[in-house]
Amino acid sequence: MTDRITLRGLRVRGYHGVFEHERRDGQDFVIDVVLSVDTSAAGRSDALNDTIHYGVLAEELAADVARDPVNLIESLAQRLADRCLGHRLVEEVEVTVHKPQAPVTVAVNDVAVTITRRRA
Repeated sequence: MTDRITLRGLRVRGYHGVFEHERRDGQDFVIDVVLSVDTSAAGRSDALNDTIHYGVLAEELAADVARDPVNLIESLAQRLADRCLGHRLVEEVEVTVHKPQAPVTVAVNDVAVTITRRRA
């Protein structure tokens, strides 16, 4: 059995994109992650050490979005998935990177990439 811990709507300023103005001016990215974690030990112990500290994870993900610009949100999503899988209890992660201010020539509410990665 696998349980899920979800973090939705993490909004961070980043400088990702293929265009010079994206790298110069930046824009907000919105991150959602769904972690597959066995929470049964935490449920029994009521101890933070037996689960994912989502406050710490949110800070880590925010720092990953804010650093080292990449061209593609696919690359950013992979970076964030790797960060999540670095936590020993995470078995699988679904990461969605939203780019609501994506430079497209028609009106859209959002552009997003969702990836799923599993511990090797």
